[in-house]
Amino acid sequence: MNLALRRLGTLTYRASLMTGVALVLPPLSVRAGESANEPPELVIIEGQRPQDYKPPELPSLGKLTEPLIDTPQTINVITEQLLKDRAATNLTDALRTVPGISIGAGEFRSLGNTPTIRGFVARTDIFMDGMRDFGSYYRDPFNFDGIEVLQGPSSVLFGRGSTGGVINQVSKLPMMSNFVTGTVIGGTDYTRRGVIDFNRVVPELGEGAAFRFTAMGHEQNVTGRNVIENSRWGVAPSLALGLGMPTRLTAAYFHMTANDIPDYGLPYLGANPAPVPRQTYYGFDSDFRKTTTDIGTLKAEHDFASAISVRNQLRYAYYTRDFRFTEPLINGQLTMPLPNIVVTRNVDPGKAHESMLWDQFDATLHFETGRLNHTVVIGAEGGREHVNVEYENVAGVSPAPLFSPDSHVPFNGTIFPRIKTDTTVTGYGLFAIDTIKFGERWEVMGGIRWDDFHTDYHDIRYSTVSTSYGTVIGGNDIERDDAKPSYRTALIYKPQTNGTVYFSYGTSFNSSADELSLVTSSRNFNIANAFLDPEENENFEVGTKWDLLDGRLFAAASLFQLDKKNARVPDPTNSAANVLAGDQRVRGADLQAIGHITENWQLTVGYTWLDGQTIKSTPGGPPVGSELQNTPEHAAGLWTTYRFGQFEIGGGGQYVASRVAQNVPPTKSVSGYWTFDAMGKYDISERLALQLNVINIFDKFYIDQLHFFHVVPGAGRTALLSLNFSY
Repeated sequence: MNLALRRLGTLTYRASLMTGVALVLPPLSVRAGESANEPPELVIIEGQRPQDYKPPELPSLGKLTEPLIDTPQTINVITEQLLKDRAATNLTDALRTVPGISIGAGEFRSLGNTPTIRGFVARTDIFMDGMRDFGSYYRDPFNFDGIEVLQGPSSVLFGRGSTGGVINQVSKLPMMSNFVTGTVIGGTDYTRRGVIDFNRVVPELGEGAAFRFTAMGHEQNVTGRNVIENSRWGVAPSLALGLGMPTRLTAAYFHMTANDIPDYGLPYLGANPAPVPRQTYYGFDSDFRKTTTDIGTLKAEHDFASAISVRNQLRYAYYTRDFRFTEPLINGQLTMPLPNIVVTRNVDPGKAHESMLWDQFDATLHFETGRLNHTVVIGAEGGREHVNVEYENVAGVSPAPLFSPDSHVPFNGTIFPRIKTDTTVTGYGLFAIDTIKFGERWEVMGGIRWDDFHTDYHDIRYSTVSTSYGTVIGGNDIERDDAKPSYRTALIYKPQTNGTVYFSYGTSFNSSADELSLVTSSRNFNIANAFLDPEENENFEVGTKWDLLDGRLFAAASLFQLDKKNARVPDPTNSAANVLAGDQRVRGADLQAIGHITENWQLTVGYTWLDGQTIKSTPGGPPVGSELQNTPEHAAGLWTTYRFGQFEIGGGGQYVASRVAQNVPPTKSVSGYWTFDAMGKYDISERLALQLNVINIFDKFYIDQLHFFHVVPGAGRTALLSLNFSY
């Protein structure tokens, strides 16, 4: 079966999950006696919409040519049905399904989703359909067909970054069926949400033409947290031509606007979060975080019979953010009675514009050399990324009492410019990946990539002295070029047709401008890494994957060791600079199972053990033997549902062990926690269902998002009532 057909099969599978419409199409390659221009046969079978957690056979990424079970890497797939059953309304909630991910809190220079994968921050390792989605915004899953989490270094696939792994958002794109699906949600704390997904075949535009439109509106407060508000809306139209044909063209646009009162949580009192009620809010009710996201993508694909397929994807993305948030800080006062402690309101305003123009080309070739069967992916990508940021500081803000802050007082601080940065990155990557099959049981995979990453950084710095606010006191103009190879190799053995055992080795690198800035501190805005070469990472992994219970259940297990061999640590001779003199190591294990136990009973369960340690350091850096930040030793999750007749019930829990938020003295940490959720669903008809989700059933007070200066509590008990419909 050629690659194009298998990917079309994956698309068909996803279509059937959403619509209850199954598509049956023949191979795209031209068989003897057939005309290349003959339209493919289309069979539409109406039926009850399946509900499945088991991932599709193939990953969505074109660079991964083999089925998920034969791909030598830990990959967690979150299907759209699982997102719906868990009532996930943002990317952070969706990622709780994957135990290897822990959540960080946003900060002044790095707003937006901040996941940590296998002990390393992955804020800039979030992708959309295989292309980097680096914008500083909080993502909503309304246009997700699924989420793929590729764990372990993957620079051979993605270029810079991916130390702990990559998160790939799979977009909803047109399909050859007609349907409308949607969800209306109401819940506690004024939650109001609506999502619509509309798809139509458009024969007027030719064979294989289809249009799809998804839209979302969302407003809510946060249970157990005063003042916080989240408000956003988004649309995502897309048009495809030639679906099921040798030549295909897809144009897609994504827009989302958000206007929130942000949550910067609670302060630390010494080494632990301050012992205050969960609802305590130290900001102003006039605080704001406004973001816009616009992403346009044009993708062209062509299959040359069964031997060669080519694809080119061009994207332009533009992001804006305008914000003013309040971070609570307690300076000293450790011996004072709690009622006498005052909290500093560290107010940080700013605005930014980010853009990306990027092109990605790859070709997949199938050929034989003797008895060896090759599947080779070769390609090139490159473009320009640009970020312009204005950071401001505020003076004269009155502190707040620890236990009784007043958010309604007018904001009257003096805002003054602190620094303006302008970063332009131009880069390109060339890659080749070969999967060689010999016999029925053995495969070898090898890949190499070369990246060139040029950074052009400028900043203007302003006085922090009250008598000279707005006065320019200096600036920096820095150019640097980083050029690095990345490698991946693996040996795969199939003891049975439904199982795989593999060993893999891969590398990645982190340049100083991974976040499209050379600023390394939100306090003094220094550029400590500006003149450093990239950090280098390598990963060893051994694992096994199986399709069990006649293919209904996917199970996988892996052991791995991930090393950052030249981590950035403080320069002992210069407090304003870092050096590449540290080593960090994560050893771990990952277990997962997802799919059906019986026709009516399905589950997803996972466990991750992480032993993250500092192996080598310098004075002022993390002590040798210290834990890595936001890396729980144990994490586990379970979600299961059972259907009987028109009813379906489900539930599960999540465990996260204690975590370190700051691993340099004074060490800061938070306790581990369990939370539990439940779901009940009733099918009013074949096309209409009522669903109730209760999240954090026991109203557990726990710390969800970590930062070394503040923490954000998780939401309290939340109830969401959904009406799901499909036509």
